[in-house]
Amino acid sequence: MTGKDPLADALSGLDNSESVGHLTYTVSTASNMVGSVLEVLYDRGYIDGFEYVEDGKGGTFEVELKGAINECGPVKPRYSAGVDDFEKWEKRFLPARDYGTLVVTTSRGIMSHYEAREQGVGGQVIAYVY
Repeated sequence: MTGKDPLADALSGLDNSESVGHLTYTVSTASNMVGSVLEVLYDRGYIDGFEYVEDGKGGTFEVELKGAINECGPVKPRYSAGVDDFEKWEKRFLPARDYGTLVVTTSRGIMSHYEAREQGVGGQVIAYVY
């Protein structure tokens, strides 16, 4: 049974599957937010790929794992972060500077904190991965 937060369920399932060495993971509750976060993980090289599969009940994501995730999880509560605040949140959620990625939701969509800093936009920190 899944909980009330699809993003938290997806990230904890990815983390658990990576830790036991599975090569694939099925995210049972597909949503646009989960898809966008998976896109960020793919762009940053943490997963090999993912595919949306329509099952008539809302769909699922089939994720191909590559063993690059040490830990990932949601950030609760969702903290607001300006362009200059990302370093503070890196210190809090990531083990070292420039090691890992914060996933940020901005007015321009969901992206990594590196992209948000490059584009000069702030947003809310919703997840971390390293």
